Amino acid sequence: MTALLALWRVMRVVAHVMGGLWTLRFQFAALSFHERQARVQSWSRRMLRLMGVRLLVHGEAPEGAGLLLSNHISWLDIVVINAARPSRFVAKSDIRHWPVIGRLVEGSGAVFIEREKRRDAMRVVHHVAERLRAGDVVAVFPEGTTGDGCGLLPFHANLLQAAVVTDAPAWPLGLRYSDARDGSRHDAPTYVGDTTLVASLWRTLRQTGLQAEVRWGEPDTAQGRDRRTWSEALRLQIAELLDLPLSD
Repeated sequence: MTALLALWRVMRVVAHVMGGLWTLRFQFAALSFHERQARVQSWSRRMLRLMGVRLLVHGEAPEGAGLLLSNHISWLDIVVINAARPSRFVAKSDIRHWPVIGRLVEGSGAVFIEREKRRDAMRVVHHVAERLRAGDVVAVFPEGTTGDGCGLLPFHANLLQAAVVTDAPAWPLGLRYSDARDGSRHDAPTYVGDTTLVASLWRTLRQTGLQAEVRWGEPDTAQGRDRRTWSEALRLQIAELLDLPLSD
């Protein structure tokens, strides 16, 4: 039965993705900034429903521009965060080449970074600073990779420099996947190690009672701190939001 449910969900998800690509191709450019955000949020929320994932949001999303920092567990994180608060993501350059998903991420305004090239981080910092000055919300995963959800990996502080130079607030966000029956951590969407994207997607679509929980922290500003000191304070806040230990 779970396999039949997953196949049904696959068909509906594919149709929804095709509709998203059509919107990007023929409508997105003509929409205003606020209309685009509304479309992205509506599309993301429907995607979660079609996948059988319930969205739970704890706290209120801040208003205005800001640098959103979240822990990173899965490819699904981008959909979940956009469902809670539409954002312009900083994503690894290889995501651009993912079938279909890469086109959607790129079309939504993502900024791609080549993490293996240290000089590329400076280019992205300048670009993120420009978007913050323009009033955007820019989302980053400061761990730099996905984790298993059992602990919070060390943060890379480079991109936080964009918020330092623009005096923009940072928005800490805690993200976890849980079982609706007892609230325990759910591993299905996890995308770590040798797990393939297809395997993780199929495992997620087979689930019932899967929840995506978003917990908003308090917006914070640099207040004279350098990016590394500020980054560690934000890491501690996200760890507290999720009641997670700090990992090495």
